[in-house]
Amino acid sequence: MEVMPDELPWRDSYKLLIGSIVPRPIAFVSTVDSKGVNNLAAFSFFNGVCPKPFIVSFAPMRRGSDAGKKDTLRNIEETHEFVVNVVNEALVSPMSQTNPEFPPDVDEFQVAGLTPIASHVVKPPRVLESPIQMECELVQVVHLGEEIGAGSLVLGRVVKMHIAESVYEDGKIDPAKLQAVGRMAGDVYARTTDRFAFKRSTSTDRR
Repeated sequence: MEVMPDELPWRDSYKLLIGSIVPRPIAFVSTVDSKGVNNLAAFSFFNGVCPKPFIVSFAPMRRGSDAGKKDTLRNIEETHEFVVNVVNEALVSPMSQTNPEFPPDVDEFQVAGLTPIASHVVKPPRVLESPIQMECELVQVVHLGEEIGAGSLVLGRVVKMHIAESVYEDGKIDPAKLQAVGRMAGDVYARTTDRFAFKRSTSTDRR
């Protein structure tokens, strides 16, 4: 079967995208608007970019209702700051409570019953219940269209990390203790408890 994504309706193309790129890490992004109202939303188009400078990225899509910018993106463009909170198994249920498109004056921390805690460098609060929180300053936003189905790539520099001692050991994150989750298609999530080791090939292996 061969498919030309540009020839499909955006929803059909979206289904192929989220069904093919799996599992996807989840960025639970907290922001604050110019009036001081907190916002909290999850995005599964999330990844790391480089360690020096420490850059992370996530990509909010345009709203499916009217192609408008989501509150998270608008807040970041206004304040140039955000926090990425890592989602583990314990956070899946409250995170899901933030999925609806609430009006800008709604604080999703209250909707989800989660605890905002002050950041040290940026203004947006962190999610206390998250085992890893990354305070970020905006580097760049790349807009990729304005129609429904389009999105924007947000690049942020992590200026401070907060890591729970329970998941940190010898300079590394213990994946078994972190219990991070990934997003599949639809309402399906993936655990990171089923892992296997395989030595990566090097140039010496070909000699």
